[in-house]
Order: sequence, then structure tokens, then C-alpha cells
Amino acid sequence: MINVTKTFFPPLAEYEAQLQRVWQNEWLTNRGELVLELEEKLRAHLNVPNIILMTNGTLPIQIALKLLAKGGEVITTPFSYVATTSAIVWEQCTPVFVDIHPEYLTIDETKIAAAITDKTTAILATHVFGNPCNIEAIEAIALKHNLAVIYDAAHCFGVTYRKKSLFEYGDVSTCSFHATKIFHTGEGGAAFCNNEHLYHQLFYSHNFGHNGPMDFHGVGINAKISELQAAMGLSVLPYMDAIYSGRKRVVEAYDAGLDFTKLRKIKLREKTQWNYSYYPIIFESEAVLLKAQKALNEAKIFPRRYFYPSLNTLNYVERAEMPISEEIAKCVMCLPLSKCLEISTVKKIAYIINTNV
Repeated sequence: MINVTKTFFPPLAEYEAQLQRVWQNEWLTNRGELVLELEEKLRAHLNVPNIILMTNGTLPIQIALKLLAKGGEVITTPFSYVATTSAIVWEQCTPVFVDIHPEYLTIDETKIAAAITDKTTAILATHVFGNPCNIEAIEAIALKHNLAVIYDAAHCFGVTYRKKSLFEYGDVSTCSFHATKIFHTGEGGAAFCNNEHLYHQLFYSHNFGHNGPMDFHGVGINAKISELQAAMGLSVLPYMDAIYSGRKRVVEAYDAGLDFTKLRKIKLREKTQWNYSYYPIIFESEAVLLKAQKALNEAKIFPRRYFYPSLNTLNYVERAEMPISEEIAKCVMCLPLSKCLEISTVKKIAYIINTNV
């Protein structure tokens, strides 16, 4: 059975060696030695000034919204994983959807200004499949209207834009280290922030608001990552070059094998160094997608419809027509992609798709 992704497992002996440190330290959580080491190594690997590791990828978004959106309207994309919209609603803010660009699949920056009201407090945009939003345009809009910018960069580990980590853009950028992601800690995530004052707020907010053991800066929750998760991250991180190159090999095989007279790919933004995190293809119609998906499933191959449905159609948000996102969501499917996927399997997948479009 071939699934849409396959978690990278480091050599068991290397993970056990990290766990041995946990047992020796007798320290499981509350920012122990392994968490601090992983943060330092990630800062170096990603070339970023600040990082706060958290126990999943949704909590950084929620904390950023709590600090920056302040219960207001948040302009966001309808084409993302459900956590993007759910976090807005969960934090008692109001999502205001703006349609997406038909080629980049990111929020259409030319439509943001028209959605701004006197209740708008923030923009929460997703770098889709590791493809950057139009960062310069969004920054200009935010500065003009005094809005915070939060980026859901869940897919963006290792992506650079204009030779800088994609995590360096926006007031806060967030990432997921879920087991399905290109770098993972089993379950985990992170927040990135260049502003020292805001970084301090993010930090204490993820640790109950603590200012030392007996005092508090302010309100906070528990979003801390554990030593066991950090042990996995420390075991995976040395293999990132091999993971990038292995996935690139698969992407290039798809590029060579698929019939792009009947399919199309996402358009990557210029000056982006991509991480080969996903391989989405866009079919001519939902009917054609379903036909190809059925043929793949019969061959025990299971792609996934990322992202479906368009989030503006969820039953807990105010419905707004988003024609491009709704159409793309019906017609896009991510193909299996992992470091160790055999090229013969890629060719088989391409053949099945080509004969069903």
C-alpha cells in the first residue's frame, strides 16, 4: 500500500541514544536539555534568530492570534488545512475569506484591501505547499492599515525566499513538525518571530505565563514540547539533506512522467528555494480527479485531496463565495511523495493518472 506520505524514521539506535539521555537526566518536559539543544540546532539549520518549540503546529497559530488578532476580524485564505480557520474561530475571532490566486494557490493579495474593515486586526495567510505568498504586497497592506501578519508556514521547513528563511517574514510565522511533515518530532511545531518584545510574549504565553517559578508575566497556556519529541527531532535533523534530495528525485520523476497537456501544477513564486514537501496536481474537473483517484486506489495507491473542502464552506463560518478556491479544492490532489518512494512506483502512478485523464 502506497500512502500520500511516509514518515521518515531515523535509525532506531540513534533515537534510543537520545532517549538514553532523557533517562539519564530524569527530565521529561519543561524545556529540558534536549529541547534547548534542538532549538539551537534548528536556529543554525534554518538560519533564523528566534524559535519557540511547541507540542504541535496549531498552538503557535492560536497563541499568535490571541496576542495579535485580539478578537477582531482576521483576513485569511479558504485554501488551507482546516486548522488555519479553526484556530481563528477557536480564539473567538472572525475569519474573513479572500479568494486565492489560480496559479500560486496562495491568498490573492490584490483582493485583501477590499476585505478590510474597521474591525480587521490581522491577516493570517498560508504559504501553500511551501509556496510563498506575495510577502511584499501583504506587508505593504499591513503597514498601511496597521494590521498584524501571521503566516501559517506548516509546509515550509527549509524553504527560503529571497535567500532568507520563509519563517523570517511576518510578525509571527508558524510551522508544524507533525509526523507527516518533511521535518518532524512525531508531533510538534514552532513559532518564529523577529521582534524581541513579541517573542517574549509568545514565549511566556506558551508556558502558562510564567516569569520564574512563582511569578507571572500574564495569561498563558501549556504548549511546551517534551524531551521525547525533541529526541525524535534531534534524530531526524541530521538526515535533512538526504530527505530533501530524495524527495527532489521523486518530484523530478513526476515532472517527467505526467501528462501536463491535461494536468497542471502549482506555480512556484520566483526567488523561492522550495523543499519538495508536496506534489499537488490540478485536474480539469472533479469528475476526472475522482476517476483517477479510483484507479489509483484500486492499485493500492492512496493520494489525498489536499485541501478539500474549501474552508469558506465549513458549517461554522459565515458562507462567502470563493469561486477559485472552491474550484481548485475540487480538482487538486496530492500524489504520494516521500524520500524513499521508488521511481518505478512513481512511473506506475504517472501511468495510471495519464490513462485516466
